[in-house]
Amino acid sequence: MADQKPTRFKIEVQDDAGVWRDVLDENGKILVFDDEGAARAALYERYPILVQMEKYAGGKRTRVIRILEDEDDWPQRPRAT
Repeated sequence: MADQKPTRFKIEVQDDAGVWRDVLDENGKILVFDDEGAARAALYERYPILVQMEKYAGGKRTRVIRILEDEDDWPQRPRAT
């Protein structure tokens, strides 16, 4: 499909209650990346201890996820009038 949008990524961190939360920038907007490697680098830059702990402790507290866009989901599209 020629009109297919490129895959984008975001990073999430799990809090102590087990709830996954999006990582936000300094303006309160969700950090979004066009490249998975860049997303992983940003995750490591912001949460180096959690990322390193995952290698040894076995629990997952950070993740990079692919954003799946559709008409009903993220991001919100303006409605036609």
